[in-house]
Amino acid sequence: MTLEVQSSRGVALVTGGSRGIGRGIALALAESGFDIVGTATKADPAETDKGLYEVKARVETLGRRMAVAAGDLSDVAAHKSLVQTALDAFGRIDVLVNNAGVAPLVRMDLLETTPESYDRVMGINLRGPFFFTQRVAHQMIAQGGAPGRIIFVTSISARAASANRAEYCVSKAGLSMTAQSFAVALAPHGIPVFEIQPGVIQTDMTAAVQEKYDRLIGEGLLLTPRWGAPEDIGKACASLARGDFDYATGGVFEVGGGFGVPRL
Repeated sequence: MTLEVQSSRGVALVTGGSRGIGRGIALALAESGFDIVGTATKADPAETDKGLYEVKARVETLGRRMAVAAGDLSDVAAHKSLVQTALDAFGRIDVLVNNAGVAPLVRMDLLETTPESYDRVMGINLRGPFFFTQRVAHQMIAQGGAPGRIIFVTSISARAASANRAEYCVSKAGLSMTAQSFAVALAPHGIPVFEIQPGVIQTDMTAAVQEKYDRLIGEGLLLTPRWGAPEDIGKACASLARGDFDYATGGVFEVGGGFGVPRL
């Protein structure tokens, strides 16, 4: 049974919404007036101190509602169920945030990268979001009403090569072009598509390299000399989701403390 949507802004589906950047995005969108559908590979209702159910509790304290959808984004067959969870809860999807992503399990030199690592990263970071966006785009077109919006969370690694995690960089570069391609395809339907490129963000994914980036930031890597926070990405995402930049469809927004500014 479909619930009456009470949100003034609509419904936002955030993949990888259980922690890190995804958690920051989900909370920022809730603060901005969206009901949330959060996806992750696993969701345990008994885990109230972490994961999707911790995020759900936080969203509800903000006066919004959140539906939880568990499934493997790399499994295209699971996409129908993830979308259906959103429709069963709220009846529509107004914003899709493609945030889910993983780093290689082991950082290794490009000359030693294994097919297994490559395929795992590509499946979650690129192939999964490509086909998940395809499905959600069809839903947005079919439901009519206010135009949907789609946001891809990529990385500065879409432009900055790292030879010890090349499969990650390649996946993010591919996802960047995926965002551009969907912007072109969905323009006739009035659906803006955007890309956010996070910089050095402090999450559990980057915890293993904190010392390295502490040093680089201290040496002047960034114009704004600090780590980024998930909240920084969340604020940018909320602004795009609200429609503040609809005329910038296809736009790439770096949120990286000035990382991309060329300097002499």
